[in-house]
Amino acid sequence: QVQLVESGGGLVQAGGSLRLSCAASRFTFSSSVTAWFRQAPGKEREFVAAITSSGGSRYNTDSVKGRFAISRDNAKNTVYLQMNSLKPDDTAVYYCAARTVTGIVTDIPGRYNYWGQGTQVTVSS
Repeated sequence: QVQLVESGGGLVQAGGSLRLSCAASRFTFSSSVTAWFRQAPGKEREFVAAITSSGGSRYNTDSVKGRFAISRDNAKNTVYLQMNSLKPDDTAVYYCAARTVTGIVTDIPGRYNYWGQGTQVTVSS
């Protein structure tokens, strides 16, 4: 059974930092596009960042550019999201996702075939 397990969420004050991790198992992680999405209460799931299988290309949504950075370690089957200068608007459940059918990055949630259970990030003002 494929697993994606997120960790690293929590409560932080505005301006603080968190590092999310997502450990993958039971599929060929090193061949997958991986991404982070987030979902705030009452809102749709939103693309945050994505990274190609080799780590050679990375993409961020405009609202997190210059603050968040996605990275991966294929030897550890893990993808990370370093979040700096956090704002209350960043409060959400953060999900990692993997896309194995193609190497093309997309910001559409439905195009990812594996998902983690999510980790809560709460930023206080």
